[in-house]
Amino acid sequence: MSTGRPTARFPQAHASTARYAKLSAQVRAAGLLDRRHAYYWGQISVWVTAFAAIWAATVLLPPSGWHLLLAAALGVVVTQFGFLGHDAAHRQMFASASWNAWAARILAGAFAGLSYGWWRAKHARHHRAPNQEGADPDIGPGAIAFTPAILAERRGAAGWVGRHQGWLFFPLLTLEALNLHVASVRSALGASRRTPWRRTELAIVLVRLAAFPAVAFLVLPPGLAAAFLAVQLAVTGVLLGASFAPAHKGMPIVPSTMQLDFMRRQVMVSRNVRGNRGIDTAIGGLNYQIEHHLFPNMPRCNLKRARPLVRAHCEREGIAYVEVGLLRSYVLVIDYLNHVGLQARDPFDCPLAADLRA
Repeated sequence: MSTGRPTARFPQAHASTARYAKLSAQVRAAGLLDRRHAYYWGQISVWVTAFAAIWAATVLLPPSGWHLLLAAALGVVVTQFGFLGHDAAHRQMFASASWNAWAARILAGAFAGLSYGWWRAKHARHHRAPNQEGADPDIGPGAIAFTPAILAERRGAAGWVGRHQGWLFFPLLTLEALNLHVASVRSALGASRRTPWRRTELAIVLVRLAAFPAVAFLVLPPGLAAAFLAVQLAVTGVLLGASFAPAHKGMPIVPSTMQLDFMRRQVMVSRNVRGNRGIDTAIGGLNYQIEHHLFPNMPRCNLKRARPLVRAHCEREGIAYVEVGLLRSYVLVIDYLNHVGLQARDPFDCPLAADLRA
């Protein structure tokens, strides 16, 4: 944000940097950035075992409606591999960048059918500028219009969908896993020749995407096999979408020309969801979204422990820290999506603007 008064910017920039540096020192001193190898090896073991058990039951049991319950369970497990791939891509698991990269390729690619290269590039842009128009791909054009500017361009049936998209949000999420698979393959096919391991990653994803239908149609009647795959995809899509949506949807949208310091940028456009052991597992720790955005490489299991430090620091610094219950977060998301084009206020009131004007 340019004010025409450069001498006024530098003191504020220095103060804002000091805010984050102080919090970062507290977090490091508490050991919250240390790797948690036992936790992650335990998580990998649990979900690999569950994955194998579900497929064993799918193959061994005679065809019946119980296979649809197995498909739903498989959708839950595949979602967990998506979360583990996310953690590895953020280098939360290992000290070695190479170990993290290969863990992400295997966990997300071989088990969830998601491209590590595509996810890393897209998600890195999101973390650099969350909820900023023109910078954050998570609020860019797509099936859902997340900003008034995008919605204003839609006419006819697309416009009607946009005006009612909050109510359509969860039904549309049943297609989200399919959308992610397509995006992963397209990204890998279009990757530059200089992209490391692009062919290997594409092969991993394609084998995974072919293996599920191949096994399903081999051991089940065609109709039941199709239903099995549809249920698994729908459950995975809903769980992934429902995990990421509460984090930023319905929080302030930052105009493309606005500049914010790192701490305010990450905290004021993020929303935490109050957790417990079940919610923490179901959402993959993403309910501690504020802590995750401030410390992306913090192991998932430490985010809850960092929460009191971050919240207290935000209170001292006068930075809004938003936290709600899970159901309330979905109400806010649905209401926001249904009213994207009806916002009567500016999308974001820069917290630095008042300081600089003063």
